[in-house]
Order: sequence, then structure tokens, then C-alpha cells
Amino acid sequence: MAIRSEIIGCGSYLPERIVSNSELAKTVDTSDEWIVTRTGIQQRHIADDNEKTSDLAYKAGLKALEHAGMDASDLDLVIVATTTPDNTFPATATKVQAKLGMTKGAAFDIQAVCSGFIFGLSTADSFIKAGNAKYILLIGAEAFSRILDWEDRTTCVLFGDGAGAVVLRANTNNAPNPGDSAYTQAKGILSTHLHSDGRYADILYVDGGPSSSTNVGKVRMSGKEVFRHAVKNLTDVVTETLEANDLTQDDLDWLVPHQANQRILASTAKKLSLSPDQVVITVDHHANTSAASIPLALDEAVKDGRIKEGDLLLMEAMGGGLTWGSGLVRW
Repeated sequence: MAIRSEIIGCGSYLPERIVSNSELAKTVDTSDEWIVTRTGIQQRHIADDNEKTSDLAYKAGLKALEHAGMDASDLDLVIVATTTPDNTFPATATKVQAKLGMTKGAAFDIQAVCSGFIFGLSTADSFIKAGNAKYILLIGAEAFSRILDWEDRTTCVLFGDGAGAVVLRANTNNAPNPGDSAYTQAKGILSTHLHSDGRYADILYVDGGPSSSTNVGKVRMSGKEVFRHAVKNLTDVVTETLEANDLTQDDLDWLVPHQANQRILASTAKKLSLSPDQVVITVDHHANTSAASIPLALDEAVKDGRIKEGDLLLMEAMGGGLTWGSGLVRW
């Protein structure tokens, strides 16, 4: 029998400070109506000056471990997906590892911007299926407010800070093999699908970095181009995922997408003939939290009872790079 990865716990953390559109309009040339009409965003959480990405990640990780009924000493691996690490090095994941008191195993970061959690999910799944880990803590965490140009109203209104986490476990107890009739009905990760295309790096990027002339840069984006690629790429990867598992849209219970923009979510759902009621949406009160957005949305829908045991979830995201991908999970 094959080894299967199961998500056995989830958790999240949002900074206490909430910034509404109206408050933002006091310092930025914008308005609540302008932001809501174009993005669906009403507010965002912003980390305090003394809060680092590792702090957000640690708090979300603790909640995920508590939900899973586990202690950090049981973990074999910590993966943190982030675009806003505490430092160039060491990896933010090693700081989380230390805060958790975990002294065995390994910890490392993944950087795929808004697709980071999906790339991390695929990586964690691969570690488990290869027999290299039994328990993994995967966290998406961002202090995105640190890299925003607060004079650019086309970008600064879109993002927020936060962290979401899941605990994955290796299931070796009669897990069905791919191709078996019971495969798509059994609990766990059914498949992940990753893509990137560096030709479009210049439509969404940060203009700085350790090997650049500017060490600390700001987010730059060509909104219309990002929107165009997002709707096509996300629709394509969802279709790819369903076909790989011999499923259709009718088999899905929930779409848990990256929370970039309400219009992107609506367009993707429409192209897939999914009911709006099947899409988990948190962009209105979280804004775009990059790698944290999917686990934040997942945790909210699990904790409020929408997502139930046995439900089929499709998670998908696109981010700078361009990167995009999906993960199909039987809850």
C-alpha cells in the first residue's frame, strides 16, 4: 500500500491591528468605494513594528499543533512559505523551529510568493511519500506590509499580514494506491500540480534584493496583466488537477483559492461553473496575505464548520514569478 499525506490540524494568526479602507484613505489617495469596487477588500491586518514573520508563523504553528493534538517534539520537519523572511538568512523556519523547542529534524523556507503554500504542500507531500518524514508543520506567513510602497495606491491597498499553518501526517494504514477505485475517496492529499514561467517576472515583483543595487525594494505590479494570467492559469491548473484524478467540477465540495482579488475569484469560479457558495472567501477581511492566504482561509472554513470530514477541497494559487499550482485534498 502507498503512503498518503493527511492534514490532521490547522491554525492561523492575524495581527491585532486592523486597518480599514477608510483609515487607509486618510494617508493614501484612495477611498473605500474605490478599493471595494475593484478588489472586494474592506480591511486588512497589519503587523506591529516589533512583530516579525517568524512571530506570526510561530503563533499559527502552535494553533495548528494544538488542533492536531500534537507536540512540537513529534515533528520531523518545519517548512515556512514566505516572501518576507525575518532576515536574508538564516531561514525563518529555523527561527520557528527554535521557538517551538524542536531540536530534531530539519527546517527550511520556500519562496514562491502567493503560490508558496501550494509549493510547500507539494514539498511536504513528497517528503512524506518518500518515507523521509512522518509529521510536518507547514506554515504560510507574511509581513507583506514591510515591502509595500504606501504611496502607490494600486498596490498598497491590496495586501495584509498574517499566517496560517497545517500539520501533515504520514498514513501507512491501508492507504490506497493511485488508480485504485478508492483512491479519490480516501482522506489525504490526492495530488499537487506546480508550474512557473519566468518570462513574466516583470509583471509582479519587488525591485530590490541582496544581489541588487537596492537591498530593500517595494512591490511593483502590472495589475491588468496579472489579472489576465491569473484567471487563465488558475482555470487551467484546476482542469489539470481534476483530469489527473478522473474527476469533474461536480465532484468538488470546496474551492479554497489564494485570496488575491474578489474579481479574480469570481471569474475563476464562473469559468469552472462553480457556485459562489462553494468558494471560501476571506479577501474582504484579510486582503491578500500572499503565502498565508490559503491556510488562513482553510482554517476559517474548518473552524466555522463549513468544511467537514470527507469533503473534497481544491486549493489553488498564482503568484509572482510567475508561479502557480494546486492541491487536491480529501478532508
